[in-house]
Formats: sequence, structure tokens, C-alpha cells
Amino acid sequence: MAIITGTDFVYVPTRDFERAVEFYGDTLGLPCSARYGSRPGAEFETGNLTLAVIEAEAFGIEFHLNRNAIALHVEDIEAARTELESRGVEFAADTLDTSVCHMAFFRDPDGNSLMLHNRYAPKHQK
Repeated sequence: MAIITGTDFVYVPTRDFERAVEFYGDTLGLPCSARYGSRPGAEFETGNLTLAVIEAEAFGIEFHLNRNAIALHVEDIEAARTELESRGVEFAADTLDTSVCHMAFFRDPDGNSLMLHNRYAPKHQK
């Protein structure tokens, strides 16, 4: 019997909560499903994973940016990239083709690593 049955959310730390809310909600267009009342935290839905954006120090957590990219699925990576660039998002390099997927890396205003991702090769079952 599996003990772990899923992933509920991933924390995304911020030092400027309102700027982060604007970025994840307006710039990326993710729906905000919850705000944490008097604490600076909000949840944004990606379709299959919730991003819990929190002002880390207000929760007693030391701020450390996430250097490992969260892969955000898109159907058309070039169209999504073009749209985000028009909204001011700067990408780190050209879109990468790994022979399995396309990836385009960028950062949120706090420096957390994100990527647009589209897997075009079928997954192999073991």
C-alpha cells in the first residue's frame, strides 16, 4: 500500500508578497484559489499542482530562492513564451530541445527558477 498518494503543493518563497501575487496571478495568468488571511500567502493553481506563494519570513522560514526550476506545462511553448515576453518576462536563453521535451527557463521577481515545459516524446513504462 502506498503511503504517499500525491503532492498537495510546492512552496514558492517571496520577499515581496504583493509583487509575487501580481506575477503569478497577472503575468503568468494562474488562478488564485486561496489567500491566507492575515498572513502573506496565496495559492495559485497550475492544473495539477498548487504553488503556495508565501512571504517566507512572515511564516518563520528563512528566505532561500528555489534554484531548481518548477516545470510549468504548456501546449505550445513558443506561443506561451512569446506571450510571456510581451508581459515582461525575460528568458535565460533560447528554448532548449532535449530530444524528449522543450524547455524555456525564466525566473520570478524574487529569482525563483521556473520553466515552460512541453514533453513531446512518449513516456516509457518500466
